[in-house]
Amino acid sequence: MHMMTALQRGAWALLLWPYLLTVSIPLDCKEEQGSFSRCPYISQEKLLDRVIQHAELIYRVSEESCSLFEEMFVPFSLQLQRNQAGYACITKAFPIPSSKSEIQQISDKWLLHSVLILVQSWIGPMVYLQTTMDHYDGVPDMLLNKTKWVSEKLISLEQGVVVLLKKMLDEGMITTTYSEQGLFQYEVQPDMLESVMRDYTLLSCFKKDAHKMEVLLKLLKCRQTNNCP
Repeated sequence: MHMMTALQRGAWALLLWPYLLTVSIPLDCKEEQGSFSRCPYISQEKLLDRVIQHAELIYRVSEESCSLFEEMFVPFSLQLQRNQAGYACITKAFPIPSSKSEIQQISDKWLLHSVLILVQSWIGPMVYLQTTMDHYDGVPDMLLNKTKWVSEKLISLEQGVVVLLKKMLDEGMITTTYSEQGLFQYEVQPDMLESVMRDYTLLSCFKKDAHKMEVLLKLLKCRQTNNCP
């Protein structure tokens, strides 16, 4: 019955997947020649709207991926084990504002920079996740495709956030401040159970951070339009 639930959810998600891709509006930062010359000519307001939409879609797909992975590979007993073990997310040590008071005290530029830190920190781990899930038996193509889609959209989101920061700072292109290099490296191949728990933790943490990206970007939008509740 547990497996049927996952398969039924997978069937519905598979039907909706083409629609999700068609409603996604690309950031369109990259020209065919590889240069990033389109986004600078989009107004700051419209670019922020597109960045927010990207973040919304990434969070939605991360929720679907995490739920599907959980139902396919993580029994309830292991879910309890993960919660009790208190696995730490890879971005826990980053200077990202979390409380309402912290967020209220930071500037719009630092708010956007916090989003950039989160986006950049997850690009490497999501590529790793694609690689490790290839070793699973019975992993549905839909889950692999969602993970690949998120990886690609993270890079697109990074491009949009960088250009948006450039517009706000009125400076040259911003360089990467935080890199996933060295923060996420596994040299020893774990056993299957450990791999499942590690990947489950990654997906759960990414879902949490993807939601934080969306919330911070929407807060920036309301600040820009003076329409915060």
